[in-house]
Amino acid sequence: MTAADRDPPVLPAGLRERVLAASLRARDAGRPVPDAPEIPAAEAFSRAASAFYATLCFLGDDDWRIPVLRDLDVQGLVGHLIGVEHDVHRALEGDPEVAGASHVESTQAAAVRQDGRPPDQTRADWRRAADRTLDLVRSADPGAGVAIHGLRLPLGAFLVVRAFELWTHENDIRQAAGWAASVPDPSTLRLMTDLAAALLPHAAARVGLPGPLDVHLVLTGPGGGTWDVTVGSSVLAPAAVSIVTDAVGYCRLVANRVTPADLDVHVTGDPRRAAEVLAAATTLALD
Repeated sequence: MTAADRDPPVLPAGLRERVLAASLRARDAGRPVPDAPEIPAAEAFSRAASAFYATLCFLGDDDWRIPVLRDLDVQGLVGHLIGVEHDVHRALEGDPEVAGASHVESTQAAAVRQDGRPPDQTRADWRRAADRTLDLVRSADPGAGVAIHGLRLPLGAFLVVRAFELWTHENDIRQAAGWAASVPDPSTLRLMTDLAAALLPHAAARVGLPGPLDVHLVLTGPGGGTWDVTVGSSVLAPAAVSIVTDAVGYCRLVANRVTPADLDVHVTGDPRRAAEVLAAATTLALD
């Protein structure tokens, strides 16, 4: 052992604090580098709509007859989304009748009406409906409340839900057609992961998850981040778990398109409680 080993150099006073402060100036805690640029929720919906429309434009006529979801073929699914947009228009224009309407039942007639129509007409009708939604929301207050299909959310959060829905159904169609899955751009994905994390306590309450359970959620990759949320009702001793998984995979879970077993997950704490949290997240899907 040398003298240097026996007597390590004394570090300057306050070095640790200065290093931590410099790190936080370079990157906020819990945010990836480079961080996704912030965009308004209306822009996220617009991007999701453009991606969905591009997928529709690549479909051949026979592809529109492929079964895709529930009892719907691709054309019926697009009809369902036309119905969703029409209900959104009603909600934004103050119609209270859509507040408690069923997401599926309220749009079924629009889905059925597409049967036998030329696909290009269905595609054009959906594009017009989505553009009408964009016209209505661009000048609206993002904090204004929207009540539709059992949801009551600020307009900004609701538009992220809609971006989530369009991305999910775009990938339903891509899977049915045998195409590779798409991934949202990082800015849109960041809004989706923020919302999915914020709604986790609601999902836990929906399934009666016992608690309180402090969840440290880490979603990796572009559009990911770190969130600390408390879920569950206060019937057990306080507990904590840490869940680390991929941001896109977690969003597929929230869309109920994969199961917790399909994710590459690292858990610290009780794995059973972590599995309950991930299972609860799947109940946020509308379909």
